[in-house]
Amino acid sequence: MSLQDNENELLRLQVFMAHCGVASRRASEKLIQDGHVTVNGNIVTELGTKVSSSDKVAVDGKLIFAEKTKRYVLLNKPQGYICSAQDDQNRPVAVDLLKEKYQERLYNVGRLDMYSKGLIIFTNDGDFAAKLSHPSFELEKEYIIETSQDIPDDFAEKFCKGIRIGDVFYKCKEAEKFKPRKLRVVLIEGKNREIRNVLEEFKIGTKSLTRVRIGSINIDDMKIGDSRDLTKEEVESLLKAKESGGKLI
Repeated sequence: MSLQDNENELLRLQVFMAHCGVASRRASEKLIQDGHVTVNGNIVTELGTKVSSSDKVAVDGKLIFAEKTKRYVLLNKPQGYICSAQDDQNRPVAVDLLKEKYQERLYNVGRLDMYSKGLIIFTNDGDFAAKLSHPSFELEKEYIIETSQDIPDDFAEKFCKGIRIGDVFYKCKEAEKFKPRKLRVVLIEGKNREIRNVLEEFKIGTKSLTRVRIGSINIDDMKIGDSRDLTKEEVESLLKAKESGGKLI
């Protein structure tokens, strides 16, 4: 149910913010806890706070409203851009590449680190973002990696079986070495810097890392910095991806 369907519907504040296209629910929670959000003029830091569309909610003094048009955008992110609503260090932000084309406030579904490039989805639909981002949804993401050193022949097998580094356990769904310094990896969860951390454990540097597929949405002929709307069929299929083993149907 959208906020327009029932003005009196109460939503958790972070959910309302996601519906307004401010940020994902998780990022909205941090904005709340850090004191950036007011409800009816009062700063709110309690995550359990509930609001309706009749409440006046503002982020850093700017009123926010539920978006009437839901957007689902695919971007081929260039290297050097971070996936965040804003950056305290004034680094380039990926969502800024979409601002001339889209009026809605969009935020990224999942992340690519600053030095990685390739496909990432942006939306203002909080329910869509929450579902795709949850680890239990098991949406496949495929990467092509070029390395600075030769990759050991048993690297792919070890990554598929799982590797513990410190307190973190990394395990990919698929891995294939097809050149001495080129690798294909498929993840379904994707912990922070997962592929880079595993390569570093083998004393291998990452020369380039590109996400080439999300579900069955491939990079195809998209140029770096290009963006496009996902089709209705692609959105519906993404939401059913788990039924087809993480891929689109």
